[in-house]
Amino acid sequence: MSGPRQPAQRTPAPQLPRQQPTPQQPGQPSQTPKRRGWPTSVVVVLALLLIVADVVFVSTFDSTPMKRVRVPYTPTFVTQLRDGNVAEISSKGSAVEGRFRTAVRYPADSRDAPTTLFSTEVPTFADTEALADLIDEHAVVVNATSPQQTTSPLLSALLTFGPLLLIGGVLIFMLRRGGAGGAAGFGRSRARRVEPTEQRITFADVAGIEEAKDELVEIVDFLRQPQKYRRLGGRIPRGVLLTGLPGTGKTLLARAVAGEAEVPFFSISASEFVELYVGVGASRVRDLFAKAKQAAPAIVFIDELDAIGRSRSSGAGGVGGSDEREQTLNQILTEMDGFDTSIGVIVLAATNRPEILDTALLRPGRFDRRIAIQPPDTAGRREILAVHTRSVPLAAEVDLDQLASTTIGMVGADLANIVNEAALLAARRGRDEVTERDFGDALEKLLLGSERRIMLELEDRRRTAVHESGHALVAMLTPGADPVRKISIIPRGAALGVTLSAPEADRFSYDRAYLTGKLAVLMGGRVAEELRFDEVTTGAEDDLRQATALALSMVGRWGMSDRFGPLVALPPEGQQQPYGATLSPDLQQLLDEEVRRLLDDVHERVTRLLSDHGAQLDALAATLLQRETLDETDAYAAVATDRQLERSD
Repeated sequence: MSGPRQPAQRTPAPQLPRQQPTPQQPGQPSQTPKRRGWPTSVVVVLALLLIVADVVFVSTFDSTPMKRVRVPYTPTFVTQLRDGNVAEISSKGSAVEGRFRTAVRYPADSRDAPTTLFSTEVPTFADTEALADLIDEHAVVVNATSPQQTTSPLLSALLTFGPLLLIGGVLIFMLRRGGAGGAAGFGRSRARRVEPTEQRITFADVAGIEEAKDELVEIVDFLRQPQKYRRLGGRIPRGVLLTGLPGTGKTLLARAVAGEAEVPFFSISASEFVELYVGVGASRVRDLFAKAKQAAPAIVFIDELDAIGRSRSSGAGGVGGSDEREQTLNQILTEMDGFDTSIGVIVLAATNRPEILDTALLRPGRFDRRIAIQPPDTAGRREILAVHTRSVPLAAEVDLDQLASTTIGMVGADLANIVNEAALLAARRGRDEVTERDFGDALEKLLLGSERRIMLELEDRRRTAVHESGHALVAMLTPGADPVRKISIIPRGAALGVTLSAPEADRFSYDRAYLTGKLAVLMGGRVAEELRFDEVTTGAEDDLRQATALALSMVGRWGMSDRFGPLVALPPEGQQQPYGATLSPDLQQLLDEEVRRLLDDVHERVTRLLSDHGAQLDALAATLLQRETLDETDAYAAVATDRQLERSD
């Protein structure tokens, strides 16, 4: 193990003077925000309440004061008619409704109040001529409509047209607020606005990406002192595109720019522009830029730009101008062409996949400055850890330099997660400080997964120990392979055992020997099982998947096959082009043959290596079976005889 590393000396980003706000000049547009009307949600709630009130009002005044009772034709209806108690009737088909002169209770033993309203049904076999004579004899009024006028004309019109008028009024109001294409208010931007007084993030909170910060200092200086550049005819870039792997700090850097410049910050994800209705996204773009111009100087930040900025020539997402995503992209292009840079609105955007963006976005005049944010090196990780541990009480033995050297390949989000997990572990353990052990356990949890409390049979534990020992021993015996940091047969995540190998320093390119050694380490577990059990299990699935993908890249992407030659046969990583889509059948067959030959050669070499060092394999497996977890020192000591095992040539 090498000693603690000292962080490299870095030149800090120049500190820019803060500009005091200037008073309002005559002739300049007032920055006082305009008074706005009621929110759309309030209007919608009020409209719904009015509709409910209308229905309740109509229902209340429309309700029948007395209940209509259904009586039999004989004897009740005929008897009441002969007694002269029927005042009026109306009929439709065989159904008859009417009104008694004196209220009647039916049935007689019913507890309901007597009523004068009744209905009945004239049977088809009834003597209608005799019925007509009775009606004439007792002067019963025969109406063309129901004798009970249930709804007045005014109430009927109110019931029919009232809700429709209210709904129509609400829609017109919301359309006027949302603008064209903004049905139901959808056309308004959903960007979150952060005022300068609320923006607490500055360049001091961003570490490990000094080169990117240096490029953005000019943007900050322009927002503070625009006249410094305008007097010489300078024009600040309209757009700045931040590219890099997820978690490298693109969003954090954009917020830091706004915090340093002390200007309003409008933040939105590109996917929030797109809706089901065509034109809504374009309307939101117009609304966003209009708000930014009113608040100028300001910063507009669009995260995950590739959600709408995908190349229009790819054919994905729709047909021509009818596609909502393409309409939104066209509106962004128009807005970035149309606004004057002297206004002081700068567009920052971030993406993980710059290679799929439309070329119109990247041309000068739009996103004419691109800043690539790379994963930090050891010194950068040390600075990031220092930022994230500022509010964390650390024990005296915690060595951030050592932690930075063992987290190779991690980005800022990973390091922040490690610090947070370590703090949570220390809190659960009842400590007042975060110790070195907490950081170690947090790192293992994130890299290897959480421990699973399952009981394995002795045969499964022995097989797992042999498998992991095969990985570790091949790494120890292969020149140039990454050192073994930890071996464990405690189930973690989806794996029954893990072998952790990590380089001693940051690597930025890989030669054929290193990659071939990595293939050998991946094959070590399967070969060890073959040698000790004469059969294989499903435990090597992930190893074989990684080995196949690596061998395919070596042959088809990096030109590391003499037979296949310096030919790129695979699309760049991240693109979804089908495998072999651009290859002739002969080249595809040659690619398959070379990948198979490479894996077979590695398998044969690892088999010879572990056969020659079978004693060390058994010793390491036995120690691992006994102790379950071995760190770097114990792992190398378990396979050494008289001295520390040296890697053979």
